[in-house]
Amino acid sequence: QVQLVESGGGLVQAGGSLRLSCVASGGTFSMYAMGWFRQAPGKEREFAAAISSSGGSTYYADSVKGRFTISRDNAKNTMYLQMNSLKPEDTAAYYCAARDKIYASGSTYTPQNYNYWGQGTQVTVSS
Repeated sequence: QVQLVESGGGLVQAGGSLRLSCVASGGTFSMYAMGWFRQAPGKEREFAAAISSSGGSTYYADSVKGRFTISRDNAKNTMYLQMNSLKPEDTAAYYCAARDKIYASGSTYTPQNYNYWGQGTQVTVSS
């Protein structure tokens, strides 16, 4: 069983930057593909970025491509999301997620294909 804890959210002005962290415990971190999802009030949870278990492959939603960078440090059991040039529409609760290899054949972009979730961290971007 993997536990995930996010941190690094906060209030920032448009154009600013934040770095989110996700620390994993209770499992072998390097075995899990990981992702960041976000959910704004009244909206469905949506994909933001994902990274393979080794860190060799990364995936981004079109809405964040070129502004966000996902990375991981398997030695520290930690995943990161560097968010630059933030916009008010990036305001949401951001969730860290992990998935076992049994979900590997499923879409990287779908929340249903991730079986471990953090509690979320709020990001608010003011205009």
